[in-house]
Amino acid sequence: MRTQVLIIGGGATGTGLVRDLALRGVDCILVDTRDLNAGASGANHGLLHSGGRYAKSDPHSAQECKEEGDILKKLAPHVIEDTGGFFLAVEGDDEKYIADFEGLCRNATIDVAKVDPKDAMEMEPAISRKTIACYSVPDANIDPFRLGLDNVSQAVSLGSRFMRRTRLAGFDMENGTITAARMVNMRTGEEFKIVADQYVNAGGAWAGEVAAMAGAEIGMLYAKGTLLITHDRLTKRVINRLRPPGDGDILVPGGTVSILGTTSVRVDSLDNIQPTIAEVDVNVEQGMPMVPELATTRYIRAYAGVRPLLTGTADSDRNASRGVALMGHEREGLKNFISITGGKLTTYRLMAEMAGDLVCERLGVSASCLTRTEPLPAADPWMWSDPGHAARGWLEKHDQGDVLLCECEMVPKSGVDRMLGTFDMSKDKPGLKALGRRSRVGKGSCQGTFCSLRLTSYLYDKDYLHGDEGVRNLREFLEERWKGQRTILWGMAESQAELQEAFYCGLMGIELGR
Repeated sequence: MRTQVLIIGGGATGTGLVRDLALRGVDCILVDTRDLNAGASGANHGLLHSGGRYAKSDPHSAQECKEEGDILKKLAPHVIEDTGGFFLAVEGDDEKYIADFEGLCRNATIDVAKVDPKDAMEMEPAISRKTIACYSVPDANIDPFRLGLDNVSQAVSLGSRFMRRTRLAGFDMENGTITAARMVNMRTGEEFKIVADQYVNAGGAWAGEVAAMAGAEIGMLYAKGTLLITHDRLTKRVINRLRPPGDGDILVPGGTVSILGTTSVRVDSLDNIQPTIAEVDVNVEQGMPMVPELATTRYIRAYAGVRPLLTGTADSDRNASRGVALMGHEREGLKNFISITGGKLTTYRLMAEMAGDLVCERLGVSASCLTRTEPLPAADPWMWSDPGHAARGWLEKHDQGDVLLCECEMVPKSGVDRMLGTFDMSKDKPGLKALGRRSRVGKGSCQGTFCSLRLTSYLYDKDYLHGDEGVRNLREFLEERWKGQRTILWGMAESQAELQEAFYCGLMGIELGR
């Protein structure tokens, strides 16, 4: 298999880069061991930072966030809800930090305005009655899944290729030049090679491991962050605690829910990243002074991701730089290997532009980056990943017989058909997890209890599943759901989890067998 550029890693940066290069006329292959946004790009708040969070600790990153946020709001409005945000302080918070905040934001060119606490409480009834200071900033939420899907869809329409469940096994090298990447199809076990002119490491938290295969070294730290999803949306705006970054100090509304986070726990391994009860508890305890309702609201799931941080950039993980790191690896004598890491979801486009510029310089391509000015097209099959759209779209217009397969999030049969149409069934048969990653299936209050069985039955009817494939699909899908439910089980959530367990384990015996 031959291409100009092989991009390793299907997170926000990798998907942004494949679109960037495709728009410049460069042929690319994007690969990921699992799927799009399977790492930190799909396990975060979905916060489009105004930059206020970094105004004191990292002013350069704060300004980058502000500039990139403005670009994305203009060019990709369909993946963004421009909620605005509050930074609020409560009784007992650091008064010097409060007093300095407005000036620090202005220095980073962030639009900030002081809000009277009484007005803030009228605008956001859920915030604390003990609010003593409040500032508005241009925060927003962004759907990282729809963003990645739309980036890849446009790149594929321009000739690029995306290969999920494709693992990098190593590089063939000769005199400092990578001559081929050795790949493994994770579904079939088939081994094959991809030959490229340039190889880009966009592996996120796995960037150090990818670099090591090429004989390069990237010093990285892993900081696990745990987040919680509430059953209902608690606020209109993003709510930030006006204090140095800490646990449970950001609440991001998205669609019909809110997301609370996040902790920061150093981990040595990327294996078995799961939220813990202790991390859930600390998020709630730290969030309560900001939004008291967090103490009693129902949570439907917790999840965890890993921030890829570069070593030596700060005295603590919280203060580590969130800036972009682009490495050409010339010092290691490598001629066609590039790594792009660091940064954050808000600055993914800038990271892709920087990597794309270096790739094109090495290839002798003179085309300039277009993602700074060209709107991101909305691809039709992914409309079912938009929280809120499914209900509106199905109620407004649907054909007779177009039944709902996911009732919580209102994903119909026709929506599943459109998603299935994007896969090459002869090479890449999708399972429930892949469909869930491309839609709202399984993300509602039942957490897959009913829709996973309906979807499995439908895939059998469509002749996409055979033999025991459906049982294996169900097990993988539900294990992913249960992983996030175990830590938040109390009250109604515990009752529903017991129903789910009785349904699949007691009735169907899904925990038995292979």
